[in-house]
Amino acid sequence: MATVEITEQNFNEVADQGIVLLDFWAAWCGPCRTFGPIFEKASDKHTDITFGKIDTDAQPALSEGFEIRSIPTVMAIRDGIVVFQQPGALPAAALEDLIGQVRALDMETIRSEIASEMSAADDKK
Repeated sequence: MATVEITEQNFNEVADQGIVLLDFWAAWCGPCRTFGPIFEKASDKHTDITFGKIDTDAQPALSEGFEIRSIPTVMAIRDGIVVFQQPGALPAAALEDLIGQVRALDMETIRSEIASEMSAADDKK
């Protein structure tokens, strides 16, 4: 699967598609140009995962919304929940490791932890 261009208009639809990896990038960014082919190659290998690219210059609202301060930044979303976000270009082996870790997550446990945190925050009000 080739990468998908992510915009404000299609973000929510894409983010709810199981596992989604996002690459926040810009054309002028040298490390982004280095990481781009690694990200593309992984998208060809893992056709069951949605790989999206967010041009930070063209989509400033998404960049601001996720507080992107450095590019490239890789984000992993699973079942609509952001489970990973890290600035910096990842080597191919690290990206593969990340994919394996995201696949292995117990989402029921994560949802339960989020619910507990939200409940605790409500109790403090």
